[in-house]
Amino acid sequence: MGYLITYFIISVYSLALLGIFFYSLAQLNLLFNYLKFKKKTVEGPVWNLKDPAQTPYVTIQLPLYNEAYVVERLLDNIAQIQYPKEKLEIQVLDDSTDESVQDNAQQIAKLQASGLDIVHIRRSNREGYKAGALKEGLVVAKGEFIAIFDADFLPQKDWLLKTVPHFAQPEIGVVQTRWGHLNRDYSVLTKIQAFALDAHFTLEQVGRNSKGHFINFNGTAGIWRKQCIIDAGNWEGDTLTEDLDLSYRAQLKGWKFKYLEEVETPAELPMVISAARSQQFRWNKGGAENFRKSARKVLGAKNLPFKTKFHGFMHLLNSSMFLFVFTVALLSIPMMFIKSSYPELAWVFEVTSFFIVSTLILFFCYWFTYKNIQGGGFEKFLEYIALFFTFFSVALGFSLHNSLAVLEGHMGKRSEFVRTPKFNITQLKDSWKSNRYLNKKISPNVLIEGALMGYFLYGMYVAVPLNDFGLFPFHFMLFLGFGFVFFKSISAKI
Repeated sequence: MGYLITYFIISVYSLALLGIFFYSLAQLNLLFNYLKFKKKTVEGPVWNLKDPAQTPYVTIQLPLYNEAYVVERLLDNIAQIQYPKEKLEIQVLDDSTDESVQDNAQQIAKLQASGLDIVHIRRSNREGYKAGALKEGLVVAKGEFIAIFDADFLPQKDWLLKTVPHFAQPEIGVVQTRWGHLNRDYSVLTKIQAFALDAHFTLEQVGRNSKGHFINFNGTAGIWRKQCIIDAGNWEGDTLTEDLDLSYRAQLKGWKFKYLEEVETPAELPMVISAARSQQFRWNKGGAENFRKSARKVLGAKNLPFKTKFHGFMHLLNSSMFLFVFTVALLSIPMMFIKSSYPELAWVFEVTSFFIVSTLILFFCYWFTYKNIQGGGFEKFLEYIALFFTFFSVALGFSLHNSLAVLEGHMGKRSEFVRTPKFNITQLKDSWKSNRYLNKKISPNVLIEGALMGYFLYGMYVAVPLNDFGLFPFHFMLFLGFGFVFFKSISAKI
């Protein structure tokens, strides 16, 4: 291997590690913010909703697209929301193209007959996808405030009573609540998704919001001030994560967001790997698209402090961490041969080995978020260790899939908004294989993931003749992660 190629590999490998290290430092800073905030009692003016004069008109928007398995459950749940009926409107924004449209219409008619102000809004096309549906509903919405729930979310009856009062503070444009998980314990796949989302909804959302840094509306389980949506430029469908896009445009305009960690809104996690893959692709590509769209505006904003710019930049860059991780993984085996062939470069490996600190920082940060929701103690810590390394391995296994999504986002390649299939299944004995919305095709990328499983098995094998076992645990987790994603993807099609 020539010196030019050697130094190129070392440089790319080191830069990717540096990106991961900065990300872990940002997470550590958010942890400090989170722990400080948990010790404080934050108060502010709130409306008294027992007083009709202080009770604003609210519109609940329910965007749907072919949700046959969960719509009945959703509408039954929303019908139980506690709020003065004369000041509540429900919009069912139904872009469905299958027979669920008729079933939805029948249930909506029954609710209308019960006295509920609920309307069934249909479009002739899906222009703008979810963003387009929300925008069209907004035109005729009666409410000053717009609550949004995806089809698999089941807010508690008092959800509006807990969220609406905070808009007494006129600068608040959004109130976002924490996601819960109806099927957390269904499988390994749902457990690790819940683990990752819990970290986002505790460490990241609280850590940023508590210091006035930018956070994001999560697309659902939150409520907007209508004036804020309009002032920020309304919904736009030019990215796959319209929620993140509007959030940053609103905050750049000076609107404040309120995050309520104590208000949990349960939802269903994807329980089939094809559904998780489509969701991950959309989120990660959308994140990269929003980096292209908003990062310069954040860095160039004259009214923002340095820390807010730094956390905003890292927030928008979040999905790109998969690209850094995949780069490190792919180059780690060539790096083993470089280390063996060029003893004079030993200092490079001593420096780069320092970045094991990144993993330790994340391990430390995620423990606090896990403990906050699941409880502490020695047994819980042992459970956490097993779950963290399972999560870490599977996240590594998704790194190719998510890196391709990130690359498409950074390059500006447009693609369709692919919804995540819903199941309405919470017990392991229930079958999901008859779900009509599942993608039956095997992506060519799955075969590459199978090959990568073999590649990292080779990485463990060459550790023996090279007498270099420093990366053996990393390659073992990569082998397990890509193996999990590969075999789950194949078996789901059989």
